[in-house]
Amino acid sequence: MSTHFAINPKTDFVIERFIDAPAHLVWEALTTPEHLKQWYMPKAWGAVYECEMDLRPGGRFSLTTAADQEIPHLGCFLDVVPMQRLVWTSMLFPGYRPAVFDDIPITAIVTMETQGSGTRYVFTALHRNEADFEQNKESGWQEGTQIAVDQFVAHATSLKQSVRSASNA
Repeated sequence: MSTHFAINPKTDFVIERFIDAPAHLVWEALTTPEHLKQWYMPKAWGAVYECEMDLRPGGRFSLTTAADQEIPHLGCFLDVVPMQRLVWTSMLFPGYRPAVFDDIPITAIVTMETQGSGTRYVFTALHRNEADFEQNKESGWQEGTQIAVDQFVAHATSLKQSVRSASNA
């Protein structure tokens, strides 16, 4: 899969963070269902109750979130390069099957790069068009994603603290 694409600010959303944790811990926080449940949904909005990740191209990315009611989310991994890149989409179901649903589809691209003792993390959400992106912003999705990324950074950093504490014990 090509790693080069142009960002269109009218349809794409990018969040970049420096995480004070090594790439292997950031990858673990990103790709382990038990970790993902801790940060994926803004805590004040609800929780992730179920998560399944088959980390291979064509593999299943599935989670169930709940606030007032349970909401299933299903997608397909497109590209998996451990500790460097993870790409998934809601436009396809597992096995690259065309998706049918009532939500706004996105393709999410996460890149990671070691910088010193930490990790540069970039999350990009690609939308089909300006209308989808605007509708996602109005729904609170963009705000929720920013909150979730902040929770992710805190969780990944806490893993580093846990490893440090365990090694000092």
